[in-house]
Amino acid sequence: MKIDPWLVIGFSAQGLFTLRFLVQWIASERQKKSVIPRVFWYFSVGGGGLLLVYAIHRRDPVFILGQATGLVVYIRNIMLGSDARSAD
Repeated sequence: MKIDPWLVIGFSAQGLFTLRFLVQWIASERQKKSVIPRVFWYFSVGGGGLLLVYAIHRRDPVFILGQATGLVVYIRNIMLGSDARSAD
């Protein structure tokens, strides 16, 4: 049985997206309110970056645009979090 490395990349990316939701859910349950921990954004960048690579490989312009746009948002949220920490 031959394993397609592109499927491994695609499923790994989806796994990172699943982890980000699990991390957010657990953090919210612990605090008894809706929160988005910093690691959520790191999982978002990892999953989005891998999915962008996968989308480029598949040459899917809709998928490429969606993932590239998402990456901008994820990276900006990490930057905003860093700015808030340095202001303290």
